Amino acid sequence: MTYTVQVKVMPLKDLLDPQGKAVMGGLQNLGIKNVGDVRIGKHIDLQVEAGSKEEALAAAENAAKKLLANPVMEYFELTAV
Repeated sequence: MTYTVQVKVMPLKDLLDPQGKAVMGGLQNLGIKNVGDVRIGKHIDLQVEAGSKEEALAAAENAAKKLLANPVMEYFELTAV
């Protein structure tokens, strides 16, 4: 069976997010003042062939740990849909 696993990769909360800061500055320049913070990350959809939802999540976690996220700078969250 094919499962769709969504991988959300975001910068660690304690680290500076230069892209987020740049977008925040752009929003301020556009007069959009009610946004408190911006964090930029990645959203990745994986189509995983697996026997169960748990196997699909395990395969996606393996991919995220080995390739999709840098554990020194990022964390990831998985959702099977």
